[in-house]
Amino acid sequence: MNVSDGELVSFIGTLRESGGYDLSEYSDKSLKRRLQKVLDDSKLPFNTFLSNIKSDRTFAEKVLKDITVNTTELFRDPQMWQLLRHRILPRFKANKTINIWHAGCSTGQEVYSMIILLNEMGLLEKAKIVATDINSDVLDAARKGQYKYRFNIAYLDNFDQVMRQNPFNYDEVYDVPYEKYFEIDKLKDTITIKKEYTEIPFFRKHDLVKDGNFVYAKFDIIFCRNVIIYFNNSLQNKVFSLFHQNLYPKGCLILGAHEAILGPWAPRFEKNGSFYTKK
Repeated sequence: MNVSDGELVSFIGTLRESGGYDLSEYSDKSLKRRLQKVLDDSKLPFNTFLSNIKSDRTFAEKVLKDITVNTTELFRDPQMWQLLRHRILPRFKANKTINIWHAGCSTGQEVYSMIILLNEMGLLEKAKIVATDINSDVLDAARKGQYKYRFNIAYLDNFDQVMRQNPFNYDEVYDVPYEKYFEIDKLKDTITIKKEYTEIPFFRKHDLVKDGNFVYAKFDIIFCRNVIIYFNNSLQNKVFSLFHQNLYPKGCLILGAHEAILGPWAPRFEKNGSFYTKK
Protein backbone atom coordinates (compact mmCIF):
# COMPACT_ATOMS: atom_id res chain seq x y z
CA MET A 1 0.00 0.00 0.00
CA ASN A 2 1.07 3.55 -0.68
CA VAL A 3 1.23 6.24 1.99
CA SER A 4 -2.14 8.00 2.29
CA ASP A 5 -2.70 11.74 2.67
CA GLY A 6 -3.75 11.21 6.29
CA GLU A 7 -0.66 9.14 7.10
CA LEU A 8 1.56 11.81 5.56
CA VAL A 9 -0.05 14.51 7.72
CA SER A 10 0.38 12.33 10.84
CA PHE A 11 4.02 11.65 10.01
CA ILE A 12 4.83 15.34 9.39
CA GLY A 13 3.14 16.37 12.66
CA THR A 14 4.87 13.66 14.68
CA LEU A 15 8.33 14.46 13.31
CA ARG A 16 7.80 18.19 13.92
CA GLU A 17 6.62 17.66 17.53
CA SER A 18 9.22 15.05 18.44
CA GLY A 19 12.28 16.11 16.46
CA GLY A 20 11.66 19.76 15.71
CA TYR A 21 11.94 19.16 11.95
CA ASP A 22 9.28 20.71 9.76
CA LEU A 23 8.70 18.93 6.45
CA SER A 24 5.23 20.44 5.95
CA GLU A 25 6.31 22.45 2.90
CA TYR A 26 8.15 19.66 1.13
CA SER A 27 6.52 18.37 -2.03
CA ASP A 28 3.80 15.87 -1.02
CA LYS A 29 4.52 13.60 -3.97
CA SER A 30 8.26 13.41 -3.25
CA LEU A 31 7.74 13.06 0.50
CA LYS A 32 5.22 10.23 0.09
CA ARG A 33 7.62 8.34 -2.15
CA ARG A 34 10.51 8.70 0.29
CA LEU A 35 8.36 7.92 3.33
CA GLN A 36 7.08 4.76 1.65
CA LYS A 37 10.65 3.57 1.12
CA VAL A 38 11.61 4.30 4.75
CA LEU A 39 8.52 2.47 5.97
CA ASP A 40 9.24 -0.53 3.74
CA ASP A 41 12.84 -0.67 4.97
CA SER A 42 11.78 -0.41 8.64
CA LYS A 43 9.27 -3.29 8.26
CA LEU A 44 7.18 -1.62 10.99
CA PRO A 45 3.41 -1.03 11.07
CA PHE A 46 2.70 2.66 10.53
CA ASN A 47 1.44 3.29 14.10
CA THR A 48 4.51 1.60 15.59
CA PHE A 49 6.71 3.64 13.27
CA LEU A 50 5.12 6.86 14.59
CA SER A 51 5.38 5.68 18.20
CA ASN A 52 9.09 5.04 17.75
CA ILE A 53 9.58 8.56 16.39
CA LYS A 54 7.82 9.96 19.48
CA SER A 55 9.73 7.87 22.02
CA ASP A 56 13.20 7.60 20.48
CA ARG A 57 15.03 10.77 19.41
CA THR A 58 17.76 8.70 17.73
CA PHE A 59 15.14 6.89 15.65
CA ALA A 60 13.56 10.23 14.70
CA GLU A 61 16.96 11.53 13.60
CA LYS A 62 17.55 8.42 11.50
CA VAL A 63 14.15 8.77 9.81
CA LEU A 64 14.90 12.39 8.95
CA LYS A 65 18.28 11.42 7.48
CA ASP A 66 16.74 8.64 5.41
CA ILE A 67 13.99 10.96 4.16
CA THR A 68 16.30 13.82 3.17
CA VAL A 69 19.28 11.95 1.71
CA ASN A 70 20.27 13.18 -1.75
CA THR A 71 22.62 11.77 -4.36
CA THR A 72 25.41 13.73 -5.97
CA GLU A 73 28.47 13.09 -8.10
CA LEU A 74 31.74 14.60 -9.24
CA PHE A 75 31.20 17.26 -11.93
CA ARG A 76 27.54 16.36 -12.31
CA ASP A 77 26.18 17.90 -15.54
CA PRO A 78 29.54 18.64 -17.23
CA GLN A 79 28.03 21.33 -19.48
CA MET A 80 27.08 23.35 -16.40
CA TRP A 81 30.64 23.11 -15.09
CA GLN A 82 32.06 24.09 -18.47
CA LEU A 83 29.89 27.22 -18.51
CA LEU A 84 30.85 27.95 -14.92
CA ARG A 85 34.53 27.69 -15.80
CA HIS A 86 34.55 29.72 -18.99
CA ARG A 87 31.62 32.13 -18.60
CA ILE A 88 30.77 32.68 -14.91
CA LEU A 89 33.88 32.38 -12.73
CA PRO A 90 35.97 34.80 -14.83
CA ARG A 91 33.62 37.57 -13.60
CA PHE A 92 35.08 37.16 -10.11
CA LYS A 93 38.79 37.17 -10.96
CA ALA A 94 39.22 40.75 -9.75
CA ASN A 95 37.63 40.01 -6.37
CA LYS A 96 39.82 39.98 -3.27
CA THR A 97 37.71 37.11 -1.95
CA ILE A 98 35.13 34.82 -3.51
CA ASN A 99 32.51 33.67 -1.00
CA ILE A 100 30.79 30.42 -2.00
CA TRP A 101 27.95 28.56 -0.30
CA HIS A 102 27.00 24.99 -1.23
CA ALA A 103 23.48 24.63 0.25
CA GLY A 104 22.32 21.01 0.48
CA CYS A 105 25.84 19.75 -0.24
CA SER A 106 25.06 16.07 0.48
CA THR A 107 28.25 13.95 0.50
CA GLY A 108 30.40 16.74 -0.92
CA GLN A 109 31.33 15.72 -4.46
CA GLU A 110 30.06 19.04 -5.80
CA VAL A 111 32.09 20.94 -3.20
CA TYR A 112 35.30 19.18 -4.25
CA SER A 113 34.46 19.63 -7.93
CA MET A 114 34.33 23.37 -7.28
CA ILE A 115 37.61 23.31 -5.35
CA ILE A 116 39.34 21.48 -8.21
CA LEU A 117 37.96 23.94 -10.74
CA LEU A 118 38.99 26.99 -8.68
CA ASN A 119 42.46 25.56 -8.20
CA GLU A 120 42.97 25.03 -11.92
CA MET A 121 41.84 28.61 -12.55
CA GLY A 122 44.21 30.05 -9.93
CA LEU A 123 41.31 31.26 -7.80
CA LEU A 124 41.35 28.82 -4.90
CA GLU A 125 43.38 31.03 -2.56
CA LYS A 126 40.71 33.73 -2.87
CA ALA A 127 37.83 31.39 -2.10
CA LYS A 128 36.01 30.96 1.19
CA ILE A 129 33.79 27.91 0.89
CA VAL A 130 30.91 26.97 3.18
CA ALA A 131 28.95 23.75 2.65
CA THR A 132 25.77 22.86 4.52
CA ASP A 133 23.20 20.10 4.77
CA ILE A 134 20.42 19.11 7.18
CA ASN A 135 21.80 15.55 7.31
CA SER A 136 24.77 15.13 9.68
CA ASP A 137 25.67 11.70 8.24
CA VAL A 138 26.25 13.04 4.73
CA LEU A 139 28.26 15.92 6.20
CA ASP A 140 30.54 13.41 7.93
CA ALA A 141 31.02 11.66 4.59
CA ALA A 142 31.73 15.01 2.91
CA ARG A 143 34.40 15.92 5.46
CA LYS A 144 36.07 12.58 4.82
CA GLY A 145 35.97 12.97 1.03
CA GLN A 146 36.18 9.24 0.35
CA TYR A 147 33.87 7.58 -2.18
CA LYS A 148 33.31 4.23 -3.87
CA TYR A 149 35.67 4.03 -6.84
CA ARG A 150 33.56 1.72 -9.01
CA PHE A 151 30.49 3.86 -8.34
CA ASN A 152 32.35 7.04 -9.31
CA ILE A 153 34.54 5.74 -12.13
CA ALA A 154 32.10 6.99 -14.77
CA TYR A 155 32.35 10.45 -13.25
CA LEU A 156 36.02 10.61 -14.14
CA ASP A 157 34.66 11.06 -17.67
CA ASN A 158 32.94 14.17 -16.31
CA PHE A 159 36.30 15.29 -14.90
CA ASP A 160 37.87 14.86 -18.33
CA GLN A 161 35.17 16.92 -20.04
CA VAL A 162 35.44 19.80 -17.57
CA MET A 163 39.12 19.81 -16.64
CA ARG A 164 40.84 18.69 -19.84
CA GLN A 165 38.69 20.23 -22.58
CA ASN A 166 37.41 23.68 -23.55
CA PRO A 167 34.23 23.39 -25.64
CA PHE A 168 34.56 27.08 -26.50
CA ASN A 169 38.09 26.62 -27.88
CA TYR A 170 38.96 23.08 -28.95
CA ASP A 171 42.59 24.06 -29.47
CA GLU A 172 42.95 24.31 -25.70
CA VAL A 173 43.67 20.96 -24.07
CA TYR A 174 44.73 20.76 -20.42
CA ASP A 175 46.72 17.94 -18.88
CA VAL A 176 45.27 17.53 -15.39
CA PRO A 177 46.17 14.13 -13.91
CA TYR A 178 43.73 12.43 -11.55
CA GLU A 179 46.58 11.93 -9.07
CA LYS A 180 46.73 15.68 -8.49
CA TYR A 181 43.43 15.54 -6.60
CA PHE A 182 42.54 11.90 -5.93
CA GLU A 183 44.10 8.87 -4.30
CA ILE A 184 42.62 5.88 -6.13
CA ASP A 185 42.79 2.41 -4.58
CA LYS A 186 41.12 -0.08 -6.91
CA LEU A 187 41.59 -3.00 -4.51
CA LYS A 188 39.82 -1.18 -1.68
CA ASP A 189 37.35 0.34 -4.17
CA THR A 190 38.03 3.88 -2.94
CA ILE A 191 38.62 7.25 -4.54
CA THR A 192 39.71 9.75 -1.89
CA ILE A 193 40.08 13.51 -2.19
CA LYS A 194 43.56 14.53 -1.06
CA LYS A 195 43.73 15.93 2.45
CA GLU A 196 44.97 19.36 1.37
CA TYR A 197 41.60 19.84 -0.35
CA THR A 198 39.30 18.25 2.25
CA GLU A 199 40.64 20.75 4.79
CA ILE A 200 39.48 23.77 2.74
CA PRO A 201 35.66 23.82 3.03
CA PHE A 202 33.80 24.62 6.26
CA PHE A 203 31.02 22.03 6.65
CA ARG A 204 28.07 22.80 8.90
CA LYS A 205 24.64 21.34 9.67
CA HIS A 206 21.94 23.76 8.49
CA ASP A 207 18.20 23.63 7.85
CA LEU A 208 17.21 25.79 4.87
CA VAL A 209 13.63 25.87 6.15
CA LYS A 210 14.31 27.64 9.44
CA ASP A 211 17.99 28.50 10.03
CA GLY A 212 18.42 31.54 7.76
CA ASN A 213 21.85 33.11 7.35
CA PHE A 214 24.47 31.58 9.60
CA VAL A 215 27.80 33.26 8.75
CA TYR A 216 26.73 36.93 8.66
CA ALA A 217 28.39 37.40 5.28
CA LYS A 218 27.10 37.63 1.74
CA PHE A 219 28.05 35.31 -1.06
CA ASP A 220 29.28 35.70 -4.62
CA ILE A 221 28.08 32.22 -5.60
CA ILE A 222 25.42 29.98 -4.07
CA PHE A 223 25.00 26.39 -5.24
CA CYS A 224 21.65 24.77 -4.45
CA ARG A 225 21.31 22.01 -6.99
CA ASN A 226 18.62 19.31 -6.89
CA VAL A 227 17.30 20.46 -3.51
CA ILE A 228 14.36 22.81 -4.14
CA ILE A 229 12.80 20.25 -6.45
CA TYR A 230 11.64 18.56 -3.22
CA PHE A 231 9.96 21.75 -1.87
CA ASN A 232 6.49 23.11 -2.60
CA ASN A 233 6.09 26.57 -4.18
CA SER A 234 5.73 28.40 -0.87
CA LEU A 235 8.92 26.94 0.55
CA GLN A 236 10.79 27.48 -2.71
CA ASN A 237 9.93 31.18 -2.51
CA LYS A 238 11.16 31.36 1.10
CA VAL A 239 14.47 29.83 0.03
CA PHE A 240 14.79 32.12 -3.00
CA SER A 241 14.20 35.08 -0.67
CA LEU A 242 16.99 33.80 1.61
CA PHE A 243 19.37 33.37 -1.31
CA HIS A 244 18.55 36.75 -2.87
CA GLN A 245 19.10 38.48 0.48
CA ASN A 246 22.45 36.77 0.96
CA LEU A 247 23.90 37.25 -2.53
CA TYR A 248 25.98 40.26 -3.46
CA PRO A 249 24.64 42.30 -6.39
CA LYS A 250 25.67 40.42 -9.56
CA GLY A 251 26.14 37.32 -7.42
CA CYS A 252 25.16 34.01 -8.98
CA LEU A 253 22.72 31.34 -7.80
CA ILE A 254 23.17 27.94 -9.45
CA LEU A 255 20.25 25.49 -9.53
CA GLY A 256 19.87 21.94 -10.82
CA ALA A 257 19.16 21.13 -14.45
CA HIS A 258 15.45 20.49 -13.75
CA GLU A 259 14.89 23.40 -11.38
CA ALA A 260 13.89 27.00 -12.05
CA ILE A 261 12.92 30.21 -10.30
CA LEU A 262 9.25 30.89 -11.02
CA GLY A 263 6.80 33.31 -9.45
CA PRO A 264 7.61 36.52 -7.54
CA TRP A 265 11.37 36.05 -7.35
CA ALA A 266 11.93 35.43 -11.06
CA PRO A 267 12.12 39.17 -12.00
CA ARG A 268 14.86 39.70 -9.41
CA PHE A 269 17.29 37.40 -11.18
CA GLU A 270 18.67 37.31 -14.70
CA LYS A 271 18.44 33.74 -15.99
CA ASN A 272 21.02 31.99 -18.16
CA GLY A 273 20.37 28.24 -18.14
CA SER A 274 20.93 26.99 -14.58
CA PHE A 275 22.61 30.28 -13.61
CA TYR A 276 20.64 33.09 -11.96
CA THR A 277 22.40 36.43 -11.49
CA LYS A 278 21.04 38.78 -8.85
CA LYS A 279 19.86 42.00 -10.46
